Amino acid sequence: MTAEGYAGRIRGGIMLQQILHDMYIDPELLAELSDVQKHILFYKMREEQLRRWKERETWEALAQDEGLRPPKTKRAASDKHIQWLLGADGEVWVWIMGEGPGDKPYEEISEELIAERARLQAQREAEELWRQKEAEITKKFRDALANEKARILAEKWKVEMEDRKAAKVLEERIHEEFKRKEEEERKRGEEQIRLQEEQRAKELYWTLKQAQLHCQASEKEEQEWEEQLRRSKAADEERSRRAQRARDEYRRHSLRAIQKGTVAGLSSMFRELGQSHEQEARLYHHLPGPGPPQPLALPVSRTWERPLRPVSRDVIVRWFKEEQLPRRAGFERNTKFIAPWFHGIISREDAEDLLENMTEGAFLVRVSEKIWGYTLSYRLQKGFKHFLVDASGDFYSFLGVDPNRHATLTDLVDFHKEEIITVSGGELLQEPCGQRDSPPDYHLLFE
Repeated sequence: MTAEGYAGRIRGGIMLQQILHDMYIDPELLAELSDVQKHILFYKMREEQLRRWKERETWEALAQDEGLRPPKTKRAASDKHIQWLLGADGEVWVWIMGEGPGDKPYEEISEELIAERARLQAQREAEELWRQKEAEITKKFRDALANEKARILAEKWKVEMEDRKAAKVLEERIHEEFKRKEEEERKRGEEQIRLQEEQRAKELYWTLKQAQLHCQASEKEEQEWEEQLRRSKAADEERSRRAQRARDEYRRHSLRAIQKGTVAGLSSMFRELGQSHEQEARLYHHLPGPGPPQPLALPVSRTWERPLRPVSRDVIVRWFKEEQLPRRAGFERNTKFIAPWFHGIISREDAEDLLENMTEGAFLVRVSEKIWGYTLSYRLQKGFKHFLVDASGDFYSFLGVDPNRHATLTDLVDFHKEEIITVSGGELLQEPCGQRDSPPDYHLLFE
């Protein structure tokens, strides 16, 4: 491996290593990632957590063997284990509540759960009250009816035979009257229970709501404490990281400066050899005396120190002119024309506005403001996808999606006109999205 290739690999992996080292990602950079990229990043962070845990367990075991720590209490053998749920693509299935298709916001889900718990609790209490009330009503009217029947029977024996029919009619009328009163009493009881149920549901709802707010306040305090602890640890480690980053950056710039200087010097030497004798005479007229000209000194190209990440548009424009123009980024293959899919430093919203009225498969490539590279914006049937393209090394590749590396940006685009970007999405680049305004949005890059 050449020195420049080694430096490219260091630059290509430094971003992912930094995220895994800190276990933290900038929210602005996270917003640029697609759902697939977020899932892959979560999986990598979880693997790093498990690796650190296993490393700590191994260290503690060694410390116990050497007598530096008392042995841990042995736990009973257990057959419990962890098994990740896999998705249709064979990868670990990750679901972020509130971000999946059709998911409700967490606050709305929480409100619904609280309301449902309150309603069910009030319903159970209302059912219990109604059973008690119904038993009381049934017993009351059953006893009253039994007493009335007993009274009627006692009177019937005193009534003459010709009055038996009238006594029967009177019994039925009294029975209907008691039945009507019982029905009215039931309705009043049901209405009373319903009102009590509604009132109880409101009381339970506010009780649960206050408990939730108290719990959220406690969680917020705990998160603030953890954040202060994390920052304190980060401050202790920052000095060593700065020194390491400075050494890596110096090595990277040194290798790149040597390579660029050598290439520029050879190119200049061949041009000079092809020029006329008069040009050579003018170049070497300052040499004293006769004799052949001295060897041509290789000029050293002017280099610049690239920051760890883009900090302004001026820095991005300079990066493009210093590093990407020599690699013909944005040009069509073997021509001097700019590719129709290439765009300058435009935002995600501008890219989606350009792709809005195009069909599925339309795409454009824009210069990223988040990383040293580009963003490929892709038109779906409903919506859009944005893929980060890492160009910090000596190759071009999708960040966290496709492991293939391409020598030029045009190679990457042409490759995915035939091969899908992700298995789950099946994205194929079909129709390039060109410029809409004049001058084009990339004019600052080629001035």
